[in-house]
Amino acid sequence: MSMLNAEVARIFEDLADLLELDGANTFRVRAYRNASRTVESLSADIAAIVEHDSAELQQLDGIGKDLADKIVVIVRTGNLPQLEELKAKIPIGVVHMLRIPGLGPKKVSALFKELGLETLESLKQAAEQGRIAELKGFGKKTEQTILDGIALATEAGKRVFLSDAKAEADAIVADLQQLDCIQQATVAGSCCRRKETVGDLDVLVTSSDSNAPMDRLAANPLVVKVLARGDTKQRVRLRSGLELDLRVVPEESFGAAAQYFTGSKEHNIVIRRRAQERGLKLNEYGLFRGDEIVASRTEAEVYAAVGLPWIPPELRENRGEIERAEAGKLPDLVELSDMRGDLHMHTTATDGLNSIREMAEAAKSRGLKYIAITDHSKRVTMANGLDADRLRAHWAEIEKVRSQVSGIHILKGIECDILEDATMDLPDDVLAEADWVIAVLHYGLKQPREQIDKRLLNAIRNPHVDVIGHLTGRLIGHRPGADMSFDEILKAAADHGVMLEINAHPSRLDLDDIHAVAAKDRGIPIVINTDSHNIQGFDVMQYGVFQARRAGLEAKDVANTESFDQFRKRLER
Repeated sequence: MSMLNAEVARIFEDLADLLELDGANTFRVRAYRNASRTVESLSADIAAIVEHDSAELQQLDGIGKDLADKIVVIVRTGNLPQLEELKAKIPIGVVHMLRIPGLGPKKVSALFKELGLETLESLKQAAEQGRIAELKGFGKKTEQTILDGIALATEAGKRVFLSDAKAEADAIVADLQQLDCIQQATVAGSCCRRKETVGDLDVLVTSSDSNAPMDRLAANPLVVKVLARGDTKQRVRLRSGLELDLRVVPEESFGAAAQYFTGSKEHNIVIRRRAQERGLKLNEYGLFRGDEIVASRTEAEVYAAVGLPWIPPELRENRGEIERAEAGKLPDLVELSDMRGDLHMHTTATDGLNSIREMAEAAKSRGLKYIAITDHSKRVTMANGLDADRLRAHWAEIEKVRSQVSGIHILKGIECDILEDATMDLPDDVLAEADWVIAVLHYGLKQPREQIDKRLLNAIRNPHVDVIGHLTGRLIGHRPGADMSFDEILKAAADHGVMLEINAHPSRLDLDDIHAVAAKDRGIPIVINTDSHNIQGFDVMQYGVFQARRAGLEAKDVANTESFDQFRKRLER
């Protein structure tokens, strides 16, 4: 059984959690966490490496022979005996106890081994009965902390889409900026790095009065509870269940704090190491030589002091950005303002809510110069997909609207399903009439890798297919993507001149950033599309751009940043 990189990474992460609860050596635990991150960040297909030459695994960062052997076992069997043995010893509910603030592995291990508690519910009952306070090293205060934290732990495992987290964070920052005492306010953390999902939020402000921002935040209608408040830090829970930390920092420390709290942890470790090599100490208050502050007001100052240009937050994952920065080769990342076209959208002909003309006018009002109308093919019956006759009539309507709406070019397109038997949902003579063909997987996503590969490769080799849309078919947090041989698929796309889509819908963001990097490295043009089903749907374009930026894509890597004439020439094969 072949495994996706993310699944191998998850197994290592689960193993690290369980080993920590079992009292394993901290260095051993850290080795598995580092291995998880290495595999998750790998653009190459881990299963393909194993199949080709498993010895190559040891060339990966932090992967020695022991970990390489374990990867081979996971890829070939789908699991890891060591993990299964630990799962038999330590139930998953015990791992969830680690989410309770202030409850570390030693205390969780004691609760499990001495009281036999295996779930958050059993933990709650024990606390309510006063049994936890009787344990050595706990007491009444810890028992109450556990009771207060159980609800938080239940919510803490939940992550929300970047779009939802960003909307809340931006609204809170905008509200705080109404205070005269605040000089600067910004979102930090994973939301600032534009991660696909966000587990909590960080907001930084500089203010002459630390109480006023905290009072303002506590009164914000998005806040349902103040969890903690100190002199310069406040933690609140939002309506979404997310927790938000507000930090009030001196104006002279704002840049250092923004860099520190934005992360990622792995990126910051390297930055701190560079500071140490220069006889400096870096923390959230600034960059110091002894007691003298060297840099702190802006992030650019901090980076410059360690010999680097400013690095965009989306790149701060320690995936080579520091080496590129040192060499003066940081990419000039694509911007939302670079986008000229949107090539994936739906109308009332299938499951969209607006007409062809309404979609065209809405796109034009957002500054787009060209669009493709790409309603569903007939396989998607729940969306009233189009057969050949209805599609041709639909295209005739598009041609009519072309003559009525000036200032924007409208392509006749189709989102055509790649069927489970590896054929296209519409015949070639129909596809040949289209200006733009998106081939997609909607059904049969759990088919074996060999069949998924066959379906995608057949579509890529079809002379009428221009792009593969939302390649894996994943829905973030709800449905994993199809299992496929990414190296083979990407090679075929490059060989046949077929583009790949970053679907900007926050629940998809497919391609992910790792595979978008791999596509760029092969010279495959990317298109960023909204998959809009109504005129408001165009607003999600920014999330596709964020994903592209995390992949280090420049405007030249994204085909629909081109003018219409340039793009039309690209389609002439």
